[in-house]
Amino acid sequence: MKRNTKNQTHVSEEEIVKQYRFMDLIKEINAEYEMKSGRKRLVFLQSFGCQMNENDSERLWGMLSEMGYCEGKNSEESDVIIFNTCCVRENAEEKVYGHLGALKKQKADNPEKIIAVCGCMMQQGHVVETIKKKYRHVGLVFGTHNLYKFPELLYNAINENSPVIDVDESPGSITEGLPIERKDTIKAWVTVMYGCNNFCSYCIVPYVRGRERSRSIEDIVNEVEELGRKNYKEITLLGQNVNSYGKDFADNTSFASLLRELNNIEGIERIRFLTSHPKDLTEDIILAMRDLDKLCEHLHLPIQAGSTRILESMNRKYTKEDYLNLVGKIREKIPNIALTTDIIVGYPGETEEDFEDTLDVLRKVRYDFAYTFLYSKRTGTPAAKNENQVSEEVKKARFERLLEVQNKISKEINDKLLGTTEEILVEGLSKNSVWNYTGRTRTNKIVNFKGSKELVGKLVKVKITGTQTWSLEGEVISW
Repeated sequence: MKRNTKNQTHVSEEEIVKQYRFMDLIKEINAEYEMKSGRKRLVFLQSFGCQMNENDSERLWGMLSEMGYCEGKNSEESDVIIFNTCCVRENAEEKVYGHLGALKKQKADNPEKIIAVCGCMMQQGHVVETIKKKYRHVGLVFGTHNLYKFPELLYNAINENSPVIDVDESPGSITEGLPIERKDTIKAWVTVMYGCNNFCSYCIVPYVRGRERSRSIEDIVNEVEELGRKNYKEITLLGQNVNSYGKDFADNTSFASLLRELNNIEGIERIRFLTSHPKDLTEDIILAMRDLDKLCEHLHLPIQAGSTRILESMNRKYTKEDYLNLVGKIREKIPNIALTTDIIVGYPGETEEDFEDTLDVLRKVRYDFAYTFLYSKRTGTPAAKNENQVSEEVKKARFERLLEVQNKISKEINDKLLGTTEEILVEGLSKNSVWNYTGRTRTNKIVNFKGSKELVGKLVKVKITGTQTWSLEGEVISW
């Protein structure tokens, strides 16, 4: 299979080999420590934000395992503490600062403890300056674009007395060949592209993740084939806008063509993807969802707001009518599809009429679930400079009204499944105290049921016996 890349920058094989050398050096240091102390060095790694960050953390764990580290239960017992950060919303940033402040005493009690911060927050200059001034006990800072250099940077942090700060301001390169340690044995994240070109006026992602860069089909297929050989049953393809996959290639490769390639891979039973931008969801993608047997009948299609005026201000490049027409096309081709969405409440300038448009979309589309957020200012985005900010009181009142409408719709949709038989991929133990196992339907609904450990990782038939707003209950009838 030919590598179909164009105008892309890849981290060189020489650089990856160099990082493996640093992994070996640290592995030797840790082996010597274990011989003297009788214990392995431990790492506490906490991720914030989206699935892309979770996937980045799996790559960090891959490198950490190569270096001889094991997972610590908490920061107190760990030798290295890493926060992989998110900057999409203000509360995520505040949590990171709170955690860093709490670690100051731990660092004072154990000067050899290394505290590292990486991820999207670190791609913002003002954040790095804040850490340098207020959190001097942090020993390592790096960003999203140079995650591959983690072994080298960690080695420097171990051997230097001053903080190591290395944030790459370039648009970002594609990295292949790094180890990865997945925390799930049934489902796996697979990043297919990085970055975003859309510049929605409220969003910081293009500034911290760079421009769109697609991985080659060859590299993605190789990764998924390996997952199939390791008995993974489900993959979720990740990208800030997966519908744009392949636009930076020289040929006609598209997201739909990638889906068709992956549908043929043995061992994989289910394929999902996140996230889709409505303006780029083509007829070809819709037909692929209809025709490919492994592609699940669930689509996450963020609308963000129902008002055309607000959508224009957000730079979303579609109208309310465009979106509703697209949903109509999707449902015509795939009648049983489950739709979920993202909605921002209280975007600058949002009037009561604008908000009613959002409620109108909820009632017309009838989403299975909606991820709802209060608008949060992000420094460096156009929306943050808008003087017509909506008050917190109004935002919260609208938020509650939106939840009331959506929760009613979600429950009504789930109620219609009562008595039906659904195919469930059993994921493991349930957090529900009444039911001991849990899994998901092809439409991504959580189902809790009585089961046994030999069902984990299997596709089973479950009869739905009860419904809640956000989950279902059932009994296994065959596997």
